[in-house]
This record gives sequence, structure tokens and C-alpha cells, in this order.
Amino acid sequence: MDLAATLRSGVVLPAHPLALAVDSTVDLRAQRALTRYYLAAGADGVAVGVHTTQFELHHDRGLLGEVWRLTAEEAAAAGGERVLVAGVTGDTREAVAEAELARELGYHAVLLCPWGMAEVSEAALLDRARAVGDVLPTIGFYLQESVGGRRLGREFWNALFDLPSVVAVKVAPFDRYRTGDVVQTLLEHDRWAEVAVLTGNDDTIVHDLLTPYRRQVAGRQREIRATGGLLGQWAVGTRAAVSLVARVKKAATEAASPFDLLAEASALVEINAAVFDVANGFAGCVPGVNEVLRQQGLIATAGCLGRDVLSPGQSDLIAGVRTRYPELLDEEFVAEHAARWLS
Repeated sequence: MDLAATLRSGVVLPAHPLALAVDSTVDLRAQRALTRYYLAAGADGVAVGVHTTQFELHHDRGLLGEVWRLTAEEAAAAGGERVLVAGVTGDTREAVAEAELARELGYHAVLLCPWGMAEVSEAALLDRARAVGDVLPTIGFYLQESVGGRRLGREFWNALFDLPSVVAVKVAPFDRYRTGDVVQTLLEHDRWAEVAVLTGNDDTIVHDLLTPYRRQVAGRQREIRATGGLLGQWAVGTRAAVSLVARVKKAATEAASPFDLLAEASALVEINAAVFDVANGFAGCVPGVNEVLRQQGLIATAGCLGRDVLSPGQSDLIAGVRTRYPELLDEEFVAEHAARWLS
């Protein structure tokens, strides 16, 4: 697989949830079912060990490895080339050890998650990126502050793009100015055509996929836009996400009107507001993803390993958007195949 080219071609990468049983142990049967769902829906791969998988999973590297291995097995069984991304956490030593484990299990790249670091400074992030990049190709990550990220300057992004191991960047600050900082910096960088931009802004998915950033550099016009995404939102409605990216690709190459896509964008924002618990500052974003899958019968509980819980009324809001937008949440597709995925 030409990983960099694949990522630049436009990919749908769901951030894989962690399926728990009612006793808070990992439900491996349901975990396999989720992976089967994403692959059957046409996803280009999955990201495991990331925020949606619950960072607390990294406290038990043996269990983390088991979850990574299970996903890799299902991807191999499904056939075809699928991009496997491992979220790595902790300081440099821990992140490198996790990357080495992911490499042994057949993963293609790592997402550089800032969770679990003793010092989340720009210098520490860059040092860790260099070390992890010696193990596997890396995907930079601009994580919103409300769930553990920090503000990062253009100098940081320029230095990160200097690293040849960086094949993509997941832009997820949930902030148009900060998203612009990353893309505008990449536009001016010598590696502007080598690094893929993946949207992680669950509140502006369609906008990111449609919006071109342009700049004249040395007398030639450069253009960048997010060609795909690595999203917790795409852990639900995955088949609809695959259709969305295909239609965006078509719109980008034809003189087609984007208005239908923008109408869908507003619907996806409403869905995301319920699933990611926007009313409560994203407090219930991880259990919100789980709650959709629970209501659809794929997992047993919306419970999490840590303290994250659904906010009051969030379950009803999710039920409401499932009723209003069934096609965007794969309701019919999941209902038809869930029993087989769980078998």
C-alpha cells in the first residue's frame, strides 16, 4: 500500500469505539461486530486506540493489544487493503512502545494523541513525533481543548511538516481560525502536496471536505482541502459517510452545485450536536457515540471505562435525530446486518 497516496485520495476512517459489557469489561463479540460494520459499510480503514476508543484503554497495554489485534484480524478477513491507524498516547517512551506494538500487529500509521503526556508542550510533542516516526508513519493531531488538546502555533505545524514521517494531519480543533492555521501553514510548506489533510472537525465535516484553501507560492497556485476524515462522528452512519465522500469527490471534479451537500451538512451538524453533547461542552461525546450504537443493538451499553457518562436528556436527543435522519445514521443497513455481524 502507498499509504501517503491512499490518504491523499480521500478516505473514510471511523474512530473505533470500545464496546463494553454491562459489567464494564470489554465485549469482544460486540467489538468485532463494530469492526465488521465499518468494513461492510465501505470504510477505507479504522483508527483504534483514539479518543473515541477511550484513552483509558491505554492503561492496560495487554488489553489495548488485544483490541488492536482483533481489529487487524477482521480487516484481514474482510480482504482488500484497509488503512489501520493506531492511536498512541503518553510520553515518548510509552508512545514509542505502543507504536512498536502496533507495527507488530500490522498497523500502517499512528495518530499522535496528546493524552497521558506529563508535559504537553510544543517541544515535547515534536520530540515525541520524531521518535514515533522512526517506528511508523505518523498523523499529526490538532485536538480540541475541551477534550484534552492545547493551542498550537504555526511554528509548531511548520516544524511537524518538516518531519518526513508525517503523512497526514487530523485537524480537529473545532475552530475555523485554528483549522486555517494548519492548512495555511501546509500551503506554504515544501511538503504541501505530500501531507494529507484529514478533517476531525465533527461539526464542519462537509464544509471541510468542500472548502479549498488556495495560495500563490513562487508564482504558482497551490490548493489544499481535506480529502477525507478520521472522525468519531463516522463511528455511526459510516455507510452514509462513504457516500458523502464519494459525492464530494464528484462535486470537486464537475460543475455540480454544492447546495445539496450543504443541506446535508446542516443535518449532520444537528446529529453531531446530539451525539457529541454540544449543549454540555462535549462532556458526553464518547458515550454519545456508544449510545447510538447501543440503541441500534450493536453494543450492550453506552458506559465508558472512565468517568464519561451521558448527559441528562442526551439519550432522548439521540433517539430524536435517529428518527429524523435515519439515512444519515445507517438505520436500515445496521438493522439488516447487525445479527450477522454479532454472530
